[in-house]
This record gives sequence, structure tokens and C-alpha cells, in this order.
Amino acid sequence: MKQLAEIIATLARIGYIKPASGTWGSAAAVALAWAIYEHTGFVMVVIATLLVFIVGWWATKEMTDGAKDHDPSEIVIDEVVGQWIALFPVLYGAGMMGVEATALWPGWLAAFVLFRLFDIWKPLWIGKADRRGDALGVMLDDVIAGVFAAVCVIILAGLSHGLLMP
Repeated sequence: MKQLAEIIATLARIGYIKPASGTWGSAAAVALAWAIYEHTGFVMVVIATLLVFIVGWWATKEMTDGAKDHDPSEIVIDEVVGQWIALFPVLYGAGMMGVEATALWPGWLAAFVLFRLFDIWKPLWIGKADRRGDALGVMLDDVIAGVFAAVCVIILAGLSHGLLMP
């Protein structure tokens, strides 16, 4: 079970890529989100996010039980969940508008950069979740960072499309 947990938690060992394993994990998550969306649609990305959260929580717990470091850098499954949440507005918007998801590339870029910013900076509740010091905290800080990034993506889209400015 430890081997399976490691494969899941490190996203098939992507988490061992240095430097910036979290950024590599997030980049892989962007590609995975696009693939899932293209083949199955927005609802499946949401369902996949929930499933990966649950499985990632288990895998993270398995990998960190008894370890000194509650959040080793090679664990990147949390980045997958957070990055997918950050991409929700982009994917939903593409579906709602009936356009190719890649047509909204500024949103993809914003979601990636903003998620990485919040995940590294850890303001407010993101840092509080991280300080839990357990597997749930490892997953939750990225969930919250993803929500922060998603809200910012929505605001930026509103500004870009003139919806938030007179």
C-alpha cells in the first residue's frame, strides 16, 4: 500500500522533479484538467477533483505517518486538487460560451500563476490550514489556495470583459 500511496501522492513521481516540485505538479495538473475536460466535460473535472482529494488525503496520510515532515515537497497531489479548483471558472466559462477551452488561455495562465502565488505565500486561511500539521492540512491549504485563485480569475475575467468597470 505504501508504494501505491507514493505513486498517488507524488503524481506518478512528478513530485520528485527538482527544483520547484509543486510547480511541476501544478503544471501536470493543468494538462490533466484539460484532458479530462476535453473528453468528459466540466462536471467530470469537478467529480475528479473530489475523488482526487479523497484519494490524495489517504495517500498523503500514508506517506507522512510517523515522518517528521508533515508536508514533504515530493507530495504534489494536493497541488492537483488546488490547481483544478483554480481552473473551475475557466472550464465552466468555456463550456458556458461553447468555445474551445484553450481559447480562454489567459484564464489558464492566470489560474496557474495565481494558484502558485497563493500556495507559496499562504495568506490567511491557507497558512492556517497548512499549520494543522497533518495530511488533511496538506490537502486543505491547496484547496483554499485554489478557491482564492478561482475568485481572482473570476474578478480578472470580469475586468477583462468590462463587466466590473463602467
